[in-house]
Amino acid sequence: MFSVFEILRDNWLLLLVGQYPSGPLGGIVATLILSVLGIVLAFPLSVLLALCRLSPWRLLRWPATVLVYVVRGVPLLMVILWVYFLVPLVIGREVSGFTTMLCTLVIYEGAYLSEVVRAGILALPKGQTEAARALGHSHLGTMWFVILPQALYNMLPSMLSQFISTIKETTLGYVINVQELTFAANQINNQLLTKPFQVFFILAMTYYVVCFSLTQLAQWLERRIAHKRLGVTLTALPEAGASLPPQVAPNP
Repeated sequence: MFSVFEILRDNWLLLLVGQYPSGPLGGIVATLILSVLGIVLAFPLSVLLALCRLSPWRLLRWPATVLVYVVRGVPLLMVILWVYFLVPLVIGREVSGFTTMLCTLVIYEGAYLSEVVRAGILALPKGQTEAARALGHSHLGTMWFVILPQALYNMLPSMLSQFISTIKETTLGYVINVQELTFAANQINNQLLTKPFQVFFILAMTYYVVCFSLTQLAQWLERRIAHKRLGVTLTALPEAGASLPPQVAPNP
């Protein structure tokens, strides 16, 4: 146990920011930046894919469905390798490992988040859509102005949970030399050689603390949204005999 504290004392800066400022930014800071950028950039793609999958037009629905099923059906490592070799061919020049991993996360998380968005939309009562269409909104107008604002608010805990998964998925970036937290831990292990258990124990505990904290935040958000929804429901109850408890309901 004492050697764990020694490793932390001697290498905390490498675990935190990598070789920065004398080298590229890395460590837990790079992991969080990569995760945040990945989930933020994947969000518009996920909404677009979800809307396409719910579209009444097959020309939009079928390609989106194929893309989601293909991306969700293959390992993340395979997607990383596809992007790693495909992006340079498309743009005609080499890209950094960070950019490659970011593109991978946008595609991968976009597919997974699209299912979260789609489920959130389908979970809303159909009366919301019918009322909006009755008021003259088009299909796109109904989704944009009525359905999406409600669905996205209800999906905040699920989206935060997906962000937690993204943090853990960045660990595969070390195969293409992305200098995130796992890469920094490998550097420390290669320097020490004799203490792999201690090094990767520190790595595991770091991921645990970060992900557990965000999980608690997701649970708090879920409780808050459920409480607010319940309060709105109770406030919206009509003042009719049917809405009162039996003992105080007026006689017909």
